[in-house]
Amino acid sequence: MAQRREFLKFLAASPLLTNYSAFAQEVEETIGERIKDPSEVINVFEMEAIAREKIPPAHLGYLATGVDSDLTLRANRAGFSRFQIRPRRLVDVSQTDTSVNVLGSEAKSPIFLCPVGSQGAYHADAELGSARAAAAKGHHMVLSTQSSTSVEDVIEARDAPIWHQLYPTTRWEFTIAMLQRAEAAGCTTVCLTIDLPGGRNTETSQFLTREDNRNCSSCHQGQAKPMLEGFNMQGVGLNSSQLTWNVIGRMKEVTNMNVVIKGIEVGADAALAVQHGADGIWVSNHGGRATETGLGTIECLPDIVNAVNGRVPIVVDGGFRRGTDIYKALAMGASAVGIGRPYCFGLGAFGQAGVERVLDLLNRELLITMRGSGTPTLASIGPDYVQDAGYRVPRGKLGLDLY
Repeated sequence: MAQRREFLKFLAASPLLTNYSAFAQEVEETIGERIKDPSEVINVFEMEAIAREKIPPAHLGYLATGVDSDLTLRANRAGFSRFQIRPRRLVDVSQTDTSVNVLGSEAKSPIFLCPVGSQGAYHADAELGSARAAAAKGHHMVLSTQSSTSVEDVIEARDAPIWHQLYPTTRWEFTIAMLQRAEAAGCTTVCLTIDLPGGRNTETSQFLTREDNRNCSSCHQGQAKPMLEGFNMQGVGLNSSQLTWNVIGRMKEVTNMNVVIKGIEVGADAALAVQHGADGIWVSNHGGRATETGLGTIECLPDIVNAVNGRVPIVVDGGFRRGTDIYKALAMGASAVGIGRPYCFGLGAFGQAGVERVLDLLNRELLITMRGSGTPTLASIGPDYVQDAGYRVPRGKLGLDLY
């Protein structure tokens, strides 16, 4: 334990991991030793601090990393400080409703569980724990191509249809096979990820892997991803550098699932996606781990909403840690909001129970914001309820909510 504590102190001091000040503040107290029940966790930042004590360093690096200097990772959080909520008063908010229906998928909350690969690296419950938590709390879930659990088993655990995130691969026949398997399993929508055509430079992940002195052979031996089983992947990449917009039509020729394009950051691309037949847009920079743009997804959202003009639903992810963050995105035109790291913090800290606690915390904060702003339903949350200050609040001025 003493060795682990020294390692955590080292991470807290690292310039690579100053993105989350909650972690740095809680290391000395080793909060995970004091909180044994997820019901005692008071916000996502606290859950993150506990998860960082429990997840092995190399696996933590995979989850926490951005690219290059992690500027875009930080921008995803910092961007929320640019937008402020404009609350209205003397509105009857005694009955609130957060239910959504996006492309036929109904949920009790607009908070979707994003696709995050290799969840078995954070807890033995893995994707099954996340799926059961989603089912228990009425949340929609999207499964990664690189899931450590089969799509069939996850759908059984979720007890309802899910969406499937798809890496296009450099072999089209593999892409078709994965599409058909996901559809046969019961997925209703495929989310094609398009933001990694040329690889990425995940320095934080590499740094923490180097600091992990465990023998990881037991972690990774025989850990082929279930969606890729049966394929000879030698020389085959998950991401193609040759994709063009005609991929949407090609996918629609071989699947009846809705096609959502994931990784859009510019309004012009959103318009092209709709023009070529996309059923939905997912605003994402891969959690700050695609291109180092320095631009947060919440800052990209207005341009994309304007370009789409209500023709298809829009999902957005990237840096969401508070109910107020979710409220701002909804007010700016998002149909739903995706969270990735937050529920994986819960998974790493307490398994399924931790995921459920994260969802409870964010839903509670969202409801408080809705009531406090005079918006009893999601439909009542419109552009008049948020304003753009045009600048980000400087680092450190927002405490835990910024980095």
